[in-house]
Amino acid sequence: MADARDEQDPYTEHRRLLFATAYRMLGSVTDAEDILQDTWLSWSTADHDAIRHPKAYLVRTVTNLSLNRLTSARATRETYVGPWLPEPLLTTPDIATETELADSVSTAMLVVLETLSPVERAIFLLREVFGYSHAEIAETLERPEPTVRQIAHRARGHVQARRPRFDADQTQRRQITTRFMQACAGGDLNAVMELLAPEVTAWSDGGGKVTAARRPLHGTEHIARWIVGFLAKPELAALTMKPALINGELGILATLDKHPVGAISFDLVDGRIQNLRFQVNPEKLSGLTPDNSLALP
Repeated sequence: MADARDEQDPYTEHRRLLFATAYRMLGSVTDAEDILQDTWLSWSTADHDAIRHPKAYLVRTVTNLSLNRLTSARATRETYVGPWLPEPLLTTPDIATETELADSVSTAMLVVLETLSPVERAIFLLREVFGYSHAEIAETLERPEPTVRQIAHRARGHVQARRPRFDADQTQRRQITTRFMQACAGGDLNAVMELLAPEVTAWSDGGGKVTAARRPLHGTEHIARWIVGFLAKPELAALTMKPALINGELGILATLDKHPVGAISFDLVDGRIQNLRFQVNPEKLSGLTPDNSLALP
């Protein structure tokens, strides 16, 4: 892109922040990249001499473009085939070491953010994740500051009530990830069941493009049998699984012929897997290639 030629260009300087904003708003790598392209077009045709604060201008542009995209996406998701999950994104190790940062981009948090209205989501992210003041958010969204304060309070309460609280021990997570991969690869039903919490739920997002469960699955034995049966399919004989940092947490990347075909994220409670999320929709895997891995601010 043209902006890459000038490292001092504000768009280039703040691109990570802009992508992070759009991705958290939309839960989609593809849509976030589209938003950045539109933002670049807006920036490239703007009167730069009239823009006193380029960073604020760029964040405002990304936020409002994302709001428009998210509002229209809601109607599309009502007809989505099966459970909808956010697009997974390979992230760099520095995110996993910062608990609050990792939490803000985790798959579990993105799922919670889906329950907010577009405006609530924008205000929550700008305030709680990126640290903007209520006055700055009001200017960005062109809304009265008291209204922004009220929405911010409501959104924060909504997220806190639904925010998952799970084990954060990284050593334990690595051990369970390894054991889970080994049990799945070996088709060991009992070993898979031992790793699942009694109240486990599994979601699989195939988007109607590939085979996936059309409804959430519940129960240790039900989910374990589904996993083992799914992986026993002849077309998956060459499937490989390896640990990967996905959305700031250790998860599992599945590949066929070195091409990503799925991502598995999960939450731990008392050393067992409480929630399992399988993203296998081929149209939502662009963020799983090493070249696209990002260190999100």
